[in-house]
Amino acid sequence: MIGDCPLFRHGVSQLVRTAPDLHLVATASSLQAADGTLRGADVVLMDLQQSPARLAATVAELRKRGHAVIVTSSAVQIDAAQVIRAGADGYLSRQAEGDELLTAIRVVGSGRSYVSAPAGYLQEKSLHFTDREQEVLRLIANGATDSEIADKLCISKHTVQSHLDRIHGKTGYRRRSDLTRLAIEYGLTGP
Repeated sequence: MIGDCPLFRHGVSQLVRTAPDLHLVATASSLQAADGTLRGADVVLMDLQQSPARLAATVAELRKRGHAVIVTSSAVQIDAAQVIRAGADGYLSRQAEGDELLTAIRVVGSGRSYVSAPAGYLQEKSLHFTDREQEVLRLIANGATDSEIADKLCISKHTVQSHLDRIHGKTGYRRRSDLTRLAIEYGLTGP
């Protein structure tokens, strides 16, 4: 955990310690202060009040060191699409509940992406997606696998693939990271 707010760091540390399947490696107020203590950390939760450019550079440095990164923020000048483009595996609003934070850590730790953004946070774009395509994109942005999407929507994996093919036809995107970015840009995040 890297965060410049001592109270937030303390709260997150206490929360992570309550989860028997998670282990807190280190907490620090900055990347420089954490130098060397992050070895062994699979996921780094980052809550730094920085300009978008500095935040992107910090995310890129952590990724270069081999860490998955979740950025938490409540700053309006930082949006989820920016940090995802910079290499973050997850974005979490600072207003998220503790259970969602733990879920995000687990999802990102398992190699998937996780995005939580307030509704209305992002602008509507010109492409049109069906309701089902929007549901599929929302679930992808929240880190769901094809099997999990099929189970959640009560459809077959083949049908999930058909929806993904139609989304690919409309957008040209097939990779999960691109679909997550797309979901963010269209405001298709959250529960």
